[in-house]
Amino acid sequence: MALEDRNRVVILEDRVENVSGAEFPMSFDGQETAFNMESFKDSFDIKIIRVTPTDIEFDLIGVDASIANALRRVLIAEVPTMAIEKVYMINNTGIVQDEVLAHRLGLIPIKADPNEFLWKQEGSVPTDQNTIVFRLDVTCDSNRAAEPGETDPKKKYINSAVYSNQLIWDPKGDQSVRFEANPIKPVHDEILITKLRPGQTISCELHCEKGVGKDHAKFSPVATASYRLLPEIQILEDITGDDAELFQSCFPPGVVEVVQERGVRKAKVVNSRKDTVSREVLRHKQFEGKVRLTRVRNHFIFNVESTGAIPPETLISQALDVLIEKCDISKTALAAAVKSGDEDE
Repeated sequence: MALEDRNRVVILEDRVENVSGAEFPMSFDGQETAFNMESFKDSFDIKIIRVTPTDIEFDLIGVDASIANALRRVLIAEVPTMAIEKVYMINNTGIVQDEVLAHRLGLIPIKADPNEFLWKQEGSVPTDQNTIVFRLDVTCDSNRAAEPGETDPKKKYINSAVYSNQLIWDPKGDQSVRFEANPIKPVHDEILITKLRPGQTISCELHCEKGVGKDHAKFSPVATASYRLLPEIQILEDITGDDAELFQSCFPPGVVEVVQERGVRKAKVVNSRKDTVSREVLRHKQFEGKVRLTRVRNHFIFNVESTGAIPPETLISQALDVLIEKCDISKTALAAAVKSGDEDE
């Protein structure tokens, strides 16, 4: 099998072939396929495709799926953030029960740098170094300025809906100085917490602590973190005329274009990464033997959407730091195990 073909997952009409990797010794007779650091350095690459305040798309090239999946899992579960951990309910006469309201409050992402805070150990007291305090005091009243017969609750009542922007940060210790440039607040101002009617009130104190997603989803810094293999479309024979138009319609917009070459309409692949690999093209007999669908096994297209608590580019850097730390721990443990085995002998 050619080296290029070894690195391709082949998409057929009714099955997927060549799904397993071969980066281990004795995969092929007389060929060296074991991991080699120098060849890895030559093939490894990271390409940033798109960055916005909340999203990042990048290509991770030259690694095994286990590494890509480890990065994905770390992003979801092991990058720390600050989130509401304890809710001290002073008064709640609304229709939403205390425990449900506390759960909804806990899921509000908080804009605060977790590196500025210490881990709060079980049984330890809250301090300005490990805890952020918010207060929520809202009472619903009738709006005397509302028009007679008004039915819109937002106009008929005051504070008929409680939003995240009504969470008031209560700085402790020197927090007001430490975070003067970037005051701590919810990431989004218009997250609906609950609804109230005249006479109903909510009064509570909220404590934010540092945590990770594997302990509770509210600490996860990402809304989504996913990857897919780079699609590859190979046209083996020219597809022209009306068949070119049909061929183009088998793929999402922007994947295939019909171009004019010497007065003949011809299908041309322009951006295979937009393909969803639906295999629609394989249903048509006229394309049999003319097209080959594959995915590049070691080319991962990552899409990460931050909750907004941490910028997406910072998230990737922190996730890689966690991976490096895990590798260091594994190396230390392995060295200790080898040393212990040598001593036993």
